[in-house]
This record gives sequence, C-alpha cells and structure tokens, in this order.
Amino acid sequence: MNKIGKVLDINISEKKGVVKHPIDEGVFIEGFGLEGDAHAGKWHRQVSLLGIESFRKMEEQGIQGLKHGDFAENITTEGIILYELPVGTRLKIGETVQEVTQIGKECHTGCAIVLTVGKCIMPKEGIFTKVIKGGTIRPGDTIEVL
Repeated sequence: MNKIGKVLDINISEKKGVVKHPIDEGVFIEGFGLEGDAHAGKWHRQVSLLGIESFRKMEEQGIQGLKHGDFAENITTEGIILYELPVGTRLKIGETVQEVTQIGKECHTGCAIVLTVGKCIMPKEGIFTKVIKGGTIRPGDTIEVL
C-alpha cells in the first residue's frame, strides 16, 4: 500500500448535504474539524476525504464534469487508496494529524449530491477522520500514513 499521498483540494460548505467549493487553505481545529464547515463538530466524522481515484471511477461510468467537492468531501486526495485504510489509522496531512474513524457512510435520501451528480461514490469509498492535532492544510501538502 502506498504510504504517501497528496492533497489536491480543500473543500467547504456552510450547510450539510450540498456540494462543497474549494478554498485556498483550511484551518483544521483539534477535536472539531475544518473551521467554517457544516460537518465540523465534536463527533467522529469531523473531516471527510475522497481520492481522485474514486472520481476517475465515476468518470469511467460516464459521469462528466465532476469538480473537487462535488461529493461533499473536505479533502480531495491522490495517491493513497483511502478506503483500504483500517479504522484507527493515523494520517499526517499538512500540519495536522488525523485518525480514520469510519469508512463509507449511509447515504441521505434525496441528497443534493445525488441530484446534481447522478450518484455518489462517497458511501463506499469516502473516509472520515477526527482531528488529533490541528493546523493548516493547503493543496499540494503531503499526506503520510503514520
């Protein structure tokens, strides 16, 4: 398994169940998540990550025009097959340390992502983390499996 990956984008939304939009950098707060993001909070799914590899699978199925954040992921990654990481795995992402808490999720009925994109890969291949050590993450930062 590849132990080093890269951050392609940081994405944010002010409310849940909608497509997120890219930002220049994200401030990740220990025990909370991405500052200003609707999904942040004192729970186990503070940050969501999805690999560009999953986007490519959707494109191979004929879905065109996908943009980072379309699956409501906070961090779009490249180089690590995220959904193969065991729960409890720690990742150093930019200045932060995050711990994998969940692989995949239940899908919301009538979620804006499914309505916009047609279907969603997040329930199978997205992962969730909690922030163990806060800090800033920018596109281009390294992701390291600890």
